[in-house]
Amino acid sequence: MSQYVGNTVNSTVLITGAASQIGVFLLPALGRQNTDIVALTRNIDAVDDGSRLSSSVAQFARWIEYDIGSSPGGDTGVSAEALIHLAPLATLPRLVPSFAARGGKRLIAFGSTGRYSKSRSADAREQAFVTRTSEAESIVAGLCEQHGIAWTIFRPTLVYGAGMDRNVTLIAELIRRYRCFPLLGSSRGLRQPVHAADLAEACRLALSNPATFGKAYNLSGGETLSYLEMVRRIFVALDLKPRFVRVPLLFFRIAMWSISRIPRYRDFNSQMARRMNDDLAFDHSEAARDFGYAPRPFQPVAAAVKLNAA
Repeated sequence: MSQYVGNTVNSTVLITGAASQIGVFLLPALGRQNTDIVALTRNIDAVDDGSRLSSSVAQFARWIEYDIGSSPGGDTGVSAEALIHLAPLATLPRLVPSFAARGGKRLIAFGSTGRYSKSRSADAREQAFVTRTSEAESIVAGLCEQHGIAWTIFRPTLVYGAGMDRNVTLIAELIRRYRCFPLLGSSRGLRQPVHAADLAEACRLALSNPATFGKAYNLSGGETLSYLEMVRRIFVALDLKPRFVRVPLLFFRIAMWSISRIPRYRDFNSQMARRMNDDLAFDHSEAARDFGYAPRPFQPVAAAVKLNAA
């Protein structure tokens, strides 16, 4: 294991998936520390014209157009001490050898608690996700050990906060459009929504902290509440009276099939509705102990503001 002793001040950090919802908060957090940030994006035009990120966020990085999935060899052409991978974890293994060859010594990447919550799913695509994510974690850890890179993997759950997610924001969009929300059963399965800004702060806190090297952490939000209460809070954030409609599973099967016709939601399925009644709570005490992780309680204000401004 590499004994990375760098810090974010005046060092170069490469961020993949930088135009993501975590990137919205991570770029300013590191940039204000005088960190030299090189940000990769698949579509630099969307960054330049402000359709993806505001100029106040984009200004903190030097942007390079690079598609991890299609670029040969996995060499980004960037020399950096640290890599924070916000893109899907399965795309990371091909980057590690070239990152190490260019002097990289520290890596933080994001997986998902979905590797646990979807493990009993009857949907073949979700099972494939579990396998793909679990294998990627093992491969990344092995490659980092092989190349002397200090690695940390974060597994967040139900991320929200920048109006770019498919969880809170999608629920808010449905509520805003129909003024009600469908539920299956009691919908009292536990949830811990985590704000993207808290995940960005986790990166900042862990980046130069040896206690986090060679470890994976579940990162949940600072409040545990039922699925029903989570949706109720979103109604309130939109200044709407909570209205729920109890519907049968057949309705969700039809609705999810219809939504899955939209490319962005092509992985949606009825198993997601079934999980309204499952407890998806994850302990983040190890992260609190090792690097002071202290996420906020559920505050769906940002998603509501974005929708109301649309």
